[in-house]
Amino acid sequence: MVQYPKNNDVLNTVNRGNPAESGLCTLCRADCKGRCETWTASLKGRKLLYPRDFGTVTAGSSNTNHIGVCYNNLRIQGYNYGATGLSAPLTNVSDDCVFPNVSLETAFGKDIVTKSRVPLMTGALGSTFIAAKYWESFAVGAALVGFPIVIGENVVGVDKLSILENGRIKSAPELERRIDVYLRYFDGYGAIIVQMNVEDTRNGVAEYLIEKYGDKVIIELKWGQGAKCIGGEIQVTSLDYAVFLKNRGYVVDPDPTKPEVREAFKNGAIRSFARHSRLGYTDRGSAAEVESDFKDAVAYLRKLGYKRITLKTGSYGMEALAMSIKYATDTKLDLLTIDGSGGGTGMSPWNMMESWGVPSINLHAKAYEYAAILAAKGRDVVDLAFAGGLAREDHIFKALALGAPFTKLVCMGRSLMIPGFVGANIEGALYPERKERLNGNWAELPKNISEEFGTKPEEIFAGYFDVKSKIGADEIKNVPLGAIAVWTLADKLGAGLQQLMAGARRFSVSEITRGDIFAANRDTARETGIPYVADIGDDTAKSILNA
Repeated sequence: MVQYPKNNDVLNTVNRGNPAESGLCTLCRADCKGRCETWTASLKGRKLLYPRDFGTVTAGSSNTNHIGVCYNNLRIQGYNYGATGLSAPLTNVSDDCVFPNVSLETAFGKDIVTKSRVPLMTGALGSTFIAAKYWESFAVGAALVGFPIVIGENVVGVDKLSILENGRIKSAPELERRIDVYLRYFDGYGAIIVQMNVEDTRNGVAEYLIEKYGDKVIIELKWGQGAKCIGGEIQVTSLDYAVFLKNRGYVVDPDPTKPEVREAFKNGAIRSFARHSRLGYTDRGSAAEVESDFKDAVAYLRKLGYKRITLKTGSYGMEALAMSIKYATDTKLDLLTIDGSGGGTGMSPWNMMESWGVPSINLHAKAYEYAAILAAKGRDVVDLAFAGGLAREDHIFKALALGAPFTKLVCMGRSLMIPGFVGANIEGALYPERKERLNGNWAELPKNISEEFGTKPEEIFAGYFDVKSKIGADEIKNVPLGAIAVWTLADKLGAGLQQLMAGARRFSVSEITRGDIFAANRDTARETGIPYVADIGDDTAKSILNA
């Protein structure tokens, strides 16, 4: 098994827990006091792209990314001549071809194009309590930067204040809060996407949203995710709430209505309950039946008035992957998010998360292969987003390249949530009267923040004055510091991506190709179809020598 280092002396970062392939700790805490790379980047921004202590150090790569098959064993090509993708004609080549001129804008969709300032989107932030607690930071940050955010499944169903009559929504205050918070700062870039699972479909989420918000929201059908194959879960510690959820139609484990379970809870033998969603298509035994149902569902959503529809699928096998790409293309969906094993933001069963499904790089490599088959038939293939354990700017480049030209966005889960946690904790420590509302976890600023960064938001967040410039001195007072942290992290990811793209001579996202990456070992080359590092360009090199 590949072991990833816990600390990076060059960047002065360290993981509290065991790092995953993404570089994030396998268990990421909302109250963490730092300091992994993503945590630190939420404060430092693009400064973290460079080695620390400039002027007194030299630094060299550990060069360990060559074992196994994973995203870290794809490497990025650099070229010594040429440039493609500049939006304006060259006036002075050497002046124009600099990394700040790289355009990170991207877009997805068919009849209606949805724009994003950076090729990022969030994972689905649904009924988990951590999504609700920090939503203001996540959503405002996404809206200010200008990338799509996804409201995940079951938000209405778990909301105690939502009202359902005859199985249909009459009021959904938590869902409305989430949409309204994002729309307050939405400026035409990004999108609010609302996901539906089996229970959401039964409860009439689609009907409710189209009547209230019209085309301001994108509706998403959900087949699965990369963390688990049995649907979404949350854990609750209240017996009354567990009974409420069971009455709402959810699977609750153990059953809170059984006398023996209630007695066990009363005596402390049982202290929590898991709420589960239902599996989809359980009454269907063939791909043809699923295809018919899926196309009927899309047709129904179009009849309701939805002009933008997306699909999220998980790390099932190759049949399900082909079905998702084919059916999404046939129905002219706007985006298909393909989530490989390795991701996860909620309460997934741990050993399921560790053991089930297709790893991200294998799934994404096959997604390209299958999309290319349809494209060769002349089909207008659905736009793709890749997800599953992706966290850094190099991951973004590699995922875009691996799926090029079909991949428009990289979907990130935990990495885009961390700045929300960090900012909320800082704001709660600086302004105790806001701590409870923002779900801050710190009584005071940790020394590693106060001593290195400062004690005021203007000192702590590298992106503070960028946000102030965008929205004004008066409005920034209303912006949660978690959103400013999201902006700051996005600035680091964006600047790092610009540098990688400039090195590959690609000055717009649409110019990135599969030829811009190579495999660091033969296993990765075989599994991804990306040539091995010493093979790519070898024939051209020899022709130069033999000329």
